[in-house]
Amino acid sequence: MTKLGVQLDAKVPTGPLADKWDNHRFHLPLVAPPNRRKFEVIVVGTGLAGAGAAATLGELGYRVKVFTYNDSNRRAHSISAQGGINASKNYRNDGDSTARLFYDTIKGGDYRSREANVYRLAQVSGAIIDQATAQGVPFAREYSGTLANRSFGGVQVARTFYARGQTGQQLLLGAYQALARQIAAGTVTSYTRTEMLDVVIVDGRAVGIVVRDLVTGEVSSHSAHAVVLATGGYSNVYFLSTNAKACNVTAIWRAHRKGALFANPAFTQIHPTCIPASDEFQSKLTLMSESLRNDGRIWVPKAEGDARPARDIPESERDYFLERRYPAFGNLVPRDVASRAAKREVDGGKGVGSLRNGVYLDLADAVKRLGSEVVAERYGNLIEMYERITGENPYEMPMRIYPAPHYTMGGLWVDYDLMTTVPGLYALGEANFSDHGANRLGASALMQGLADGYFIIPNTIAGYLSPMLGKAAVPTSHPAFAQAEAEVRDRTNRLLAAKGSRTVDWFHRELGKIVWDQCGMAREAKGLRQALTDIPALEEEFYRDVRVPGGGEDINQALERAGRVADFFGLAALMCRDALDREESCGGHFRVEHQTPEGEALRNDDDYAYVAAWSHTGAEPKVVKEQLVFENVELKTRSYK
Repeated sequence: MTKLGVQLDAKVPTGPLADKWDNHRFHLPLVAPPNRRKFEVIVVGTGLAGAGAAATLGELGYRVKVFTYNDSNRRAHSISAQGGINASKNYRNDGDSTARLFYDTIKGGDYRSREANVYRLAQVSGAIIDQATAQGVPFAREYSGTLANRSFGGVQVARTFYARGQTGQQLLLGAYQALARQIAAGTVTSYTRTEMLDVVIVDGRAVGIVVRDLVTGEVSSHSAHAVVLATGGYSNVYFLSTNAKACNVTAIWRAHRKGALFANPAFTQIHPTCIPASDEFQSKLTLMSESLRNDGRIWVPKAEGDARPARDIPESERDYFLERRYPAFGNLVPRDVASRAAKREVDGGKGVGSLRNGVYLDLADAVKRLGSEVVAERYGNLIEMYERITGENPYEMPMRIYPAPHYTMGGLWVDYDLMTTVPGLYALGEANFSDHGANRLGASALMQGLADGYFIIPNTIAGYLSPMLGKAAVPTSHPAFAQAEAEVRDRTNRLLAAKGSRTVDWFHRELGKIVWDQCGMAREAKGLRQALTDIPALEEEFYRDVRVPGGGEDINQALERAGRVADFFGLAALMCRDALDREESCGGHFRVEHQTPEGEALRNDDDYAYVAAWSHTGAEPKVVKEQLVFENVELKTRSYK
């Protein structure tokens, strides 16, 4: 029990690691098929986690309401994932297994994740591939007809399944068709262009949500026996990120304000293979699949300030810095390691391109070894996209890449059942604090989202609902719903009433600069303390000087953005507080004060082997710690050399 009166019970089952999930499922209470029709479940978000959960719960017979702010359930950000999805099928016979996927994920996250959750993720990974294949997802195939695999950063086996085009798009189409079938069957009711703006709590339990219709502006309530949040990550706090522009933190932040603890907010991932920014007014960064690192070699000129075209720089004057620093893994080191290495080279004056803000990813050797047709077959869509954006042909000259904010490993704290600290409130996929630790291995986001949605929540939610059999959902006439609606309207009116001189995007860009500079790829105490002064000052200016044109009774995208940016202020401050509190480096969290002589992350396992779960207490957030217990892996310094 903490001073806050909150006790973190992860509900990790006892027994051998490989048996925990099966034993847990066996001992969970069940809901009989005819009784499932008596329960209502709300699912917010229609990405892989949300669509998978809504479709599966609908198939089981529950009455489901699913919400998305997009105009279609198939337009979630999951669609943007390019490279693939991991699973330990060992089709290449190269030594993969469930145990190795578990170990690689634990190590890749720098030993800051819960063993039981990670093993379960590895355990169900194969079932995801089977399900997706049965849905018709067109995974790439070998000549023999078996599914093809490729490698991703942080591992020495080929376990990433992929589809031509964007794998996320294909997997989302699979989940979407399953969801569409249940909508047609009447088990799922879909609400598009509808944004969740608050969660409703009665007697300490989540009983519904408050939403705004983004077309009419109407604020309304929906009740259910349980609420599932699958609303993605929050890297748009940086303004410039790989995320779709509408991605935000609002749903989980509003839940946090209502009592759900927010865990590890500073654990953010920087993706190493993005197209560098072209100017200071850019509003989104373009992701290039990590799969390019399978065949692309990454280098910079050996001499600082070398402005010659890449093809004029001979081999002897090139520094293949990842291969030099990490010979065992080379260009396939994990994302956090690769990103910091690229930053080190650019900061040292070896950046390439007109703005000197990138490094080269060169496919020339692959073209010589494999031929341009094979390279085009593997990466043609990426090469075409790069050429359209930059006007440069990657077959003739190297691509320019640089790290960019991508996935967020922080999110709402959840137990083994994926329930938050608020009973009846669940968080799936990137919305929870993740099974990845302080860094995510590439191609594991889709794996976690689908695992949570298809295979975990359908089992664990029954354990919560079963004792509630015969009890109706709390009606929306309950005073708590009216109060939550009033709070939503008050927040909206405050934004509309400011009538200031600056746009929402101006404030978002300024906030992003603060967070990127002080809580990006490198963090130090002085900068974090400065950010904790600058962020509240900018927030105060935001509420005083933001200008949101129009009103709240119709389509108003400026109002939508304003509400989301308002939540980003609170999140940004918590990120910096969490980063300041964690006096170590681990994974994507790199404190300048804590590094090895070689410039690598220096963990402090004695003092910081825990999940930091923060409460929203008004003036001063308080941290509650979940100690991480490692019984199956040895804590040691990561090495990719």
